[in-house]
Order: sequence, then structure tokens, then C-alpha cells
Amino acid sequence: MATYKAPLREIDFVLNDVLKVEQLSKLPGFEDATPDTLLGLIEEAAKLIEDKIAPLNAPGDAQGCTIKDGVVTVPDGLAEAYKLYWQAGWVSLCNPTEYNGQGLPFTLSKVVDELLCSGNVAFALYPGLTMGCFEAIHATASDEIKNTYLPKLGNGEWTGTMCITEPHAGSDVGAAKTKATPNGDGSYSIEGGKIFITSGEHEMAENIIHFVLARLPDSPPGVKGLSTFVVPKYLVNKDGSLGARNKLKAMNIEHKMGINASCTCVMQFDGAQGWMVGAPNTGIQNMFVMMNLARILVGLQGLGQCELATQNAIRYAQDRKQGKAPNGKEQIIEHADVRRMLLQMKATTEGARVLAYETGLYVDIAHKHPDAAVREEAQDWVDLNTPLVKSFCTDSAFDLGSMAIQVYGGHGFITEHGVEQIARDSKILCLYEGTNGIQAMDLVRRKLMMNGGRLPQRFFAKVREALKTAGAEFAYISKPLAAAVDDLEATTKWVQQSYKSTPDDASFGCVDFQRAFCLTYLGYNWLRMAQAAAQHKDAGFRQAKHATALFFAQRMLSQVSALLANVRNPAAELMQLDAANF
Repeated sequence: MATYKAPLREIDFVLNDVLKVEQLSKLPGFEDATPDTLLGLIEEAAKLIEDKIAPLNAPGDAQGCTIKDGVVTVPDGLAEAYKLYWQAGWVSLCNPTEYNGQGLPFTLSKVVDELLCSGNVAFALYPGLTMGCFEAIHATASDEIKNTYLPKLGNGEWTGTMCITEPHAGSDVGAAKTKATPNGDGSYSIEGGKIFITSGEHEMAENIIHFVLARLPDSPPGVKGLSTFVVPKYLVNKDGSLGARNKLKAMNIEHKMGINASCTCVMQFDGAQGWMVGAPNTGIQNMFVMMNLARILVGLQGLGQCELATQNAIRYAQDRKQGKAPNGKEQIIEHADVRRMLLQMKATTEGARVLAYETGLYVDIAHKHPDAAVREEAQDWVDLNTPLVKSFCTDSAFDLGSMAIQVYGGHGFITEHGVEQIARDSKILCLYEGTNGIQAMDLVRRKLMMNGGRLPQRFFAKVREALKTAGAEFAYISKPLAAAVDDLEATTKWVQQSYKSTPDDASFGCVDFQRAFCLTYLGYNWLRMAQAAAQHKDAGFRQAKHATALFFAQRMLSQVSALLANVRNPAAELMQLDAANF
């Protein structure tokens, strides 16, 4: 069975030595969020996850969820673990204090999300969707709705969902047909079916709050005619007590490739009573409040699975004896090809951790910094980084899950070792909250174009500033990084122009472009990590960081030029191929 130990030294290094997390305690309201306080909380979360939640991962996958007469039963131990988790305060970390939150940094909550998603990513979906639902209601609802639902969503006592997808309306949310008819008393009657609803039905919480995308009778077609509604499983009385069961139910649960301990439901709303959140026909904007932060969370899910795959592959390779390497040693970690895989796993996971944590840091700065110009710049970084975090961390999770199986050899294909579950659990991360192809289109169509191309220019300027401070001892990474940045900037200009004149060219190359952008960003991360690690007191840590940075510079950063050459190739002839001739 795959086992998990929180990488606390690595987290400390990234937060303190690389990202200088002490800056959070200088933001208004975060004065108590000192590095020592944050690390203490992270250590406490790690103990709970390692001891109580991670051990449920493999059994929960094997048992899965069941449904009978609309009632979903989750795997043994999950309900008790969820109660322990929310009562200990881990769901409420970054929520506002007025709604039973602790008012701590978003960054801290994302670090804990990584730990939880390493330990048990299926379990992590229950609090994860709850926080997404909380964020959407908090951003757009009336005070009455906030006061009714947020106190118990805010601490995790109630759970939440996001009800968007319909059988005919996946990525094309504008095709949604679920209806919302006014009841004449301020509420609406919700009718329709939704699929792929994570945590749609279970008995772990006394109420489930559904955030539902639906269409008013007189709404315009497409995405401009969508509105959002809060629809509780149980109606809430004026005094906050629970009333009658609402007219909604789980019709089925999906039988999935992975995340089997997460109940993914087919939901039917048969005249369920709901209340509009936000203005009519602003549903798509309201949903994206939830979805943008959810995409960052999904990136952390991917990072968690990257860490799980990497540490298990390393442990196995250190112990497994098979043949003899040229140095005479028998452990497979001494074989060059196995070492290549392990270094790729380390380079990916550790570089992605900086990307994910730094994005969380920018969220806090964008929300809290007293200087409007600083907030604007931080929000630019959040906007730019969101598709990068979501796509790179989740693609890497699946790739590293597969690589872990390869390190284990035939034993990796056997269920009892647990690494095959990593690959199965991770694939969905590349698909939900917008497929990674959609993330690439978001990067090319929106993020490169926003504010006259300001977002990528901030990135290029920041990397070049870092390159100026790189001494000769870091030339092994600063030199290829400088070349990658130049190539990426030139190709960015080509993409920006190409999208205006020949959009198929830009669209055809967008996934390669996104990958090149992510690898360049990781090059920037590895330069900073190499510089910080050179000052580390632990000689073994310094050696490992240098070797991993060197591997990234020589064997991963070098991929950028080939990817960008792909991007610049025209696609007209390929798009002219008749679909029937495929």
C-alpha cells in the first residue's frame, strides 16, 4: 500500500527560504500569521492526515460508495474522519471570522490542501467543494442568504456542491437547460438534472448546500441567460433549524476510474425550492468566482498526488534490489534509468510546489495589501498562474503516477502496492473544472490578451530581474533559462498576433505553448531554489537540490525550444482535413 509522510522540511524551505512567507504577517489582519505559527499549524494538520485520513485511502478506493433509494453510503471510516477534520478547524482556516472561519491566509489553506490531497485525494473533495460553495455564496449572495448558509458552511458542519454539468452541457455550460421558475415568494422552483456532482449526496453532514446553475423562463439563450441559486438538501427555518427535505435526490452514483471514495452523483431537481444568488442572468460570472479558486485547488490536488507518487517511488527504489548497477550496488536507485525517472519526479514536484504556493501567496496579497497598485499586480499574477497551476500540476500527477508504476515495474501494476491508484485517481484532475485543453485556451485567448498583454510581460520582467542576480555558479540554469524566456516572449507575441489573424494556428498550438510557459516558470522557480539551497545548513539537502536543479536545467528546460517551435507551425492544412476522413 502506498504510504504518505508530509514533506515538512521541503515545505519549510519553499515557504521561508524561497517565497519569504513572513511577508504575510505584514498584511492587515494577518499579523498573527508568522512563519512559526504557520509551520506549527502545518505540522498539526500533517499529524491528523498521516494518522487518521491517509490510512483510509486504499480501503476507501476498494470499497467505494453505494446508493440505495437515493441514500449514498460512503466507505467505512470516512464519516468519522470528516467530522474529526471539520471539528478540528481545518475546513475553516481561511474563511472570514464572521462566518465561523479563522481568518488565516489562503496560502496556509493551500498548503494543508496539498497534505490532504497527498493523503487521500478522494476525501479531500468533500471539504474542497464545500469551500468552493462557500466562496461563491460569500462573493455574490445577499446578506440574508449569507447569514443563513455561511456559518455552517464556513466551518464545514454543512457541506456544499457545485451543480453545473448536464448530460448535453459539459464544457458548453451555455447549453444548460435546468429551469428556475419564480414561486412568487422570493424563492424559485428548480427543475432539471445534473451529472458529475461531487459530494452530491451523503450522510456525513446534516445538510448539503447545492450551488446550482439554472435558467429563468424569460432568460436569453446561451451563457448570458444563466443564473445561480442556492438549493439546500433540507430547507432552513427562520431560526436556523432544519425543516423539510427539499425536492431533490441522487438518482445514481457514477462508477469511475478513480477517486472511488468520493460520491459523484447524478442529481435530479424536481421542483426543489431555491433562492437566487446575485442578479438575474449573471450566473456564469458568479460561477467563475467559485471556479477560478477551484482551479487553484485542483492544481493542489495534482501537487498532492505528485508528492505521493514521488516519495513512494523513491522509497521503493531505495529498498528494491534487482541486478547490479555498474557501481556494484543492487538497489534499483543505483541504475541510471531509474535515477532519471526519480529526478524527473523530484524536479517536477518540487518546482510545481513553488508555483502553487506562490499563486496562493498572490491571492492573499491581492485581497489584503493596502496598496492598490500592489493588489492589481498580485491579481495579474493570480490570473496568469491559475491555468498554469491547474494544468501543469494535474498533467504531472497523472504522468508521475504512471512513472511511479514504471519504477515499481510489474509490482506497480499490482493493486496491493497502491501506486496504480495514484494514476487512476489523478486522471480526473486533468478533466474537471475545465479540461487542461480549456486551460490552455484560457491562457492564449484571455490571459495573454488582458490589459494589452500586461500579464505575460510582468512574468518576463520578473524572470529577467532574477537572472541579473544569478552568480556564475548558477550559469548552468540561468543561461538556458534566459534563452527560454527570450524564446517564450517572442512566441507569445506571435501567438497574440496569430490569434487575431489565424486563430486556428494559435489554438492548435495552445497546449504546447502552455507546457512551454509552465516549464519556463519552473526554470525560474529552480533558479530561486538553487540560490536558496546553496545557503542551506544541511549538506545533503544542498547536494540533492543542486542535482535536481541541474537535471531540470539540462533535461527539462531544454524542451521549451522544441515546444515553441511546434507552436509556431501553421495549422491551416491540418484543420482542412475533413472530419469524415479521420
